[in-house]
Amino acid sequence: MVFKGKKDKFTELLSNISTNLKESAQFFEEHKLNNASDLKIFSETMKEYESKGDSYVHEVIMELNKAFITPIEREDILQLAMSMDDILDGLDHCSAMFEMYSITQPTEYMVKFVEAIYAATIEIARSIELLGNKKLTEIREHAIKIKDYESNCDALYRTSVKHLFSTEKDVIKLIQFKEIYENLEDIADSCQGVANTLETIIMKNA
Repeated sequence: MVFKGKKDKFTELLSNISTNLKESAQFFEEHKLNNASDLKIFSETMKEYESKGDSYVHEVIMELNKAFITPIEREDILQLAMSMDDILDGLDHCSAMFEMYSITQPTEYMVKFVEAIYAATIEIARSIELLGNKKLTEIREHAIKIKDYESNCDALYRTSVKHLFSTEKDVIKLIQFKEIYENLEDIADSCQGVANTLETIIMKNA
């Protein structure tokens, strides 16, 4: 089945998820951390984005349970919603670690990770918009860009951990920073998961 006519409930819900994800990643990138109060606001706001994302995913599941016909296969709609939610869950978890470890000065590697992840969420939002407008073949270039950002994060992870072990003398900080780098790399992997799902949808419906 392919998308026909006006936008349906599922494309609207997927658009809500992608927009909320992009806005959360933008907030994550732009929020300035100076003290414990900023960290609390940062963590609490990310939790609000994550909760909103969960409610959208729940709506998708409810609509799938009620729908007799779906614009694309049910499992692809659900996988797309869940894979976007994985990114937001990761960002929420990362913001919680920043607060737990009282990190108000992110390293240059953390900044680069978040810049790449935010850029990937922009491509995801553009892809979902194209999906809703039935321009499936145009999604592929955005899926490729998402994978490029993930590949950049792979290289960044190796560089960041190497630098960490060669320069950081504080064992506690070393453990904390390594955990955050790993979490950020996992988020990038989740971005690639969205790209893979988008490519599956293209293959089946374009």
